[in-house]
Amino acid sequence: QVRVEESGGGLVHPGGSLRLSCAASGSVSSINAMGWYRQAPGHERELVAVITKRGGTTYADSVKDRFTISRGDDKSTVTLQMNNLKPEDTAVYYCGATRSPSISRSAIEYWGKGTLVTVSS
Repeated sequence: QVRVEESGGGLVHPGGSLRLSCAASGSVSSINAMGWYRQAPGHERELVAVITKRGGTTYADSVKDRFTISRGDDKSTVTLQMNNLKPEDTAVYYCGATRSPSISRSAIEYWGKGTLVTVSS
């Protein structure tokens, strides 16, 4: 069993930056990928950025060149650095982890409770 817990989030002005962190506990050695997904009101949960245990990364087109995902040396923590934030980035951000080789939303087995990011002037 794996547990994930997010920290960070909050209110930021457009153009500002935020950092989200996620810590996994339990059977972390079984995890193939960890990452961030977000859900805005009235929208489905979508992939933001994911990193695999081999270090491969995947980003949504909408966040490329603005967001960076990285992980700790112990591979149980993942950080999402978000720069040049836009109002359309406003959403609840969820950390997810999976043992599956797939990183699609449906493949995520373990979810955190989510943290709200609001981008507004």
